[in-house]
Amino acid sequence: MELRQLRYFVKVVEAGSISRAALDLDLVQSALSQQITRLESELSTRLLQRTPQGVTPTEAGVAFFREAQLTLRHAEQAVRSAQQSRLTGTVSVGLAPTTAAVLGLPLMQAMRERYPDVRLHMVESLSGHLSAMLNARQLDLTVLFDSPIRASQHLQTARRWSVLPLIEEDIFLIASRQTRKAKAPESLRMAQLAHEPLILPTGPHGLRSALNAAFARANVTPQVTLEIDSLAMLMDAVRAGLGGTLQPWAAVSRMAQEGESLYMARITDHQVTRVNLLCGLSDDELSPAALATRVVMGDCVRALVQSGAWQGASISPLG
Repeated sequence: MELRQLRYFVKVVEAGSISRAALDLDLVQSALSQQITRLESELSTRLLQRTPQGVTPTEAGVAFFREAQLTLRHAEQAVRSAQQSRLTGTVSVGLAPTTAAVLGLPLMQAMRERYPDVRLHMVESLSGHLSAMLNARQLDLTVLFDSPIRASQHLQTARRWSVLPLIEEDIFLIASRQTRKAKAPESLRMAQLAHEPLILPTGPHGLRSALNAAFARANVTPQVTLEIDSLAMLMDAVRAGLGGTLQPWAAVSRMAQEGESLYMARITDHQVTRVNLLCGLSDDELSPAALATRVVMGDCVRALVQSGAWQGASISPLG
């Protein structure tokens, strides 16, 4: 028995006619008659008495009509209760500085709109620290980085994390335009960076590990002149001409007004991308608020990529 059958029966009794009820329900009369017959067959009793003037409920039909009305009211109340209920709780979300520059504000705005009673605790830190915080249960959700070779399934099994591939970001050589020739190329290969003075984050963080692997594949020993574990300080050094860096576009997303002062060349080597993974505690450890936040994070990322607001990024083929 389905709710729609109850609605059909109630409408027929109220209209006193199957044909009039079919018009009100925007149904073919034969289809409505079939539903009523199926309902009577399931109950093994006749609910309606057919007459030349229309239909009237039998004694069983009158009793069923009252209970059907009550059931439909309860169903409508259940829908209203679900729609009016508000998800509550606190959710801790960690983002690396480059990710926070693009995703942070849209995520906060989307959560305010969809779940105004959920309080976000936003943490911005380097990916190595975020990973440690997730393992220590100090975060519910975070975006971490991994190479395509190291499959997310391994992380999920080893650490009991929930892991969802999000996007892949192109990597760019970013440098002060004052250190470049007038017609510097718009794309480069890793092999062309052998003599490039570089400013990079240190080893424990996701991007550096991926870059080290890329340099090894290209048989290049990078000329690292500075190691800086602060995006703001790193970009200050780049703008000052102390060296170039290898980062996704997100690293300069907060500096759109300075686009003309920075040189950017996309690295075209195969597998030189940054894979973004939406990581969280296992599903059975996440609260309903955290599960809802995870959905919103995925929606925001896809919207940013599809609208072009997250440049140099594409939806991950691993997802």
